[in-house]
Amino acid sequence: MSNLTPSNRNSSPAGRGFGSPWDDLDSMFEKFFNRSFLPSLFDRKDTMKVDIKETDKEYIVEAEIPGVSKENIKLELSDDMLTIHVQRDEQTEEERVNYIRKERKTFSTSRSFYVENVKHEDVTAKYENGILTVVLPKREKGVKKGKYIDIH
Repeated sequence: MSNLTPSNRNSSPAGRGFGSPWDDLDSMFEKFFNRSFLPSLFDRKDTMKVDIKETDKEYIVEAEIPGVSKENIKLELSDDMLTIHVQRDEQTEEERVNYIRKERKTFSTSRSFYVENVKHEDVTAKYENGILTVVLPKREKGVKKGKYIDIH
């Protein structure tokens, strides 16, 4: 029993300085099965991260949109639905002797949120340091939006 030493499959057998021919195959299977089969579906980098806070008087929406100018951000509030849409087109051109590189990239994403009982006329938005902050004041409780229709 004193000759037994702990070992794992990645260590060289009996100290001979080389591993089993199966070690490479085991490593390949481990790497393959530890990866996501559909990484593009689960690791989206083009989705904006958004925090929504609600107080008695307002909703505050903060969206992280770094590297985008405010001209490329569109906000819409319609039927109690706030939509943030971002569109950005990038173009890179580089020219050297016997070398031309031109790349184009289009980035588009949008998020929509249900926000009820909002005073549409008092909504404000500010974009600073990559953070879009939208303040949506609430209507007073009991006040329904709409209007009376006169009958002629």
